[in-house]
Amino acid sequence: EVQLVESGGGLVQPGGSLRLSCAASGFTFSNYGMSWRRQAPGKGLEWVSTINSDGSTRYTNSVKGRFTISRDNNKNTLYLQLDNTKTEDTAMYYCFQGQNRGQGTQVTVSS
Repeated sequence: EVQLVESGGGLVQPGGSLRLSCAASGFTFSNYGMSWRRQAPGKGLEWVSTINSDGSTRYTNSVKGRFTISRDNNKNTLYLQLDNTKTEDTAMYYCFQGQNRGQGTQVTVSS
């Protein structure tokens, strides 16, 4: 059974940083691409970033240059580093493997 557990969210001031983590189990982590998506209040789910099994990465335009996705295959963990955060980054952040997702971690950017 695929399990994904996100952590690391919280309250951060605009311009601040956070690192989100997603601990994965139940599948061979290194073989799969992984993604982060987010859902802001009252809005739909938005794709944020993907890292493939070969380590190549993609980002939605609004986070390019500010967010960094990475993975540690030895720890079966996916990360998302959020830098230079903006109020519009406020959302619940989910990690995905295929259609499987975790419970999410809340990020609130506010002064």
